[in-house]
Amino acid sequence: MKHGKAPTRAQKIMLAGYRLDPGNWLIIKDTSTETVIQHRHTGTVRTIPKWRD
Repeated sequence: MKHGKAPTRAQKIMLAGYRLDPGNWLIIKDTSTETVIQHRHTGTVRTIPKWRD
């Protein structure tokens, strides 16, 4: 499995919008339609859609 990277400021704002603590999540994959994140401690992987403005 790939190693996640720390989220950028914009990604932290997006994670907070989903009521997730940005300090606990790493970014695995970031596309134009979705973001794949992994929990730092448990290893849980989630896919969250990007918001449309």
